[in-house]
Amino acid sequence: MKNGVVLWLGLATVAGFGACTQLPIESSVANRAGLRAATITTSLPDSSGYESRPPRDPNGIGRYYQGRQIAHVMGHEGADWLERDDRSQEEGTDLLISKLHLKPTDVVADIGAGTGFFSFRLAPLVPRGRVLAVDIQPEMITELKQRQARNGLRNVEPVLGTTTDPHLPASQVDVVLIVDAYHEFDHPHEMGLAIRNALRPGTGRLALVEYRAEDPDVPIKPIHKMTVAQARKEMLAVGLVLADTIESLPQQHLLLFKRPVAQ
Repeated sequence: MKNGVVLWLGLATVAGFGACTQLPIESSVANRAGLRAATITTSLPDSSGYESRPPRDPNGIGRYYQGRQIAHVMGHEGADWLERDDRSQEEGTDLLISKLHLKPTDVVADIGAGTGFFSFRLAPLVPRGRVLAVDIQPEMITELKQRQARNGLRNVEPVLGTTTDPHLPASQVDVVLIVDAYHEFDHPHEMGLAIRNALRPGTGRLALVEYRAEDPDVPIKPIHKMTVAQARKEMLAVGLVLADTIESLPQQHLLLFKRPVAQ
């Protein structure tokens, strides 16, 4: 990791970026999905791996990617959940951050940054770099700016992305961090390609954090979990290769993917 940019893509947002949650807000969104399901027709996967068919799980949308049903996202109404008091202990967030092995000059992208829970914890570790706090909800960007005004961490740059483009600089990002959000991307293939293109060839890393679907004891709805095999399959589809699997977090995988030098 070099040249001081850290992008943290915090996705606790709507329509494509979102932090995994069991909040009641999901039930109302899921009910709307159920009303739409009757009109969804089954189709074969297209060249990007997408398929439209009725949802197996009411907490998902009527769209599948590489065989996986895409989950509904959490909106800005759930912002308080992202800052809950027991989050650090429950998710081992300090351990997660330490496993990133950030350098002072790194550029880090926090995709699905939400309120900036991770962004503002990453910023002091890259004093000569920067953290790109990406979210697709204007409300979350406003919240990020308000928190930044209070904490004074000027190397955090709020970035308003879209469901298909996180608006990251090409080949300049050392670390992209996505925590409990990728499985809620409306357009994971397009986002995956954009992330790959933003990583420094050969050295840039995607740190993908998802609840372990292999473990039935993890108390999260199945649609908000992911297996290592599924994550590897989806990242390979956009040209990213698995470099390391870290299983020391209490409930989540920490999967590190790299962009090969040739890409």
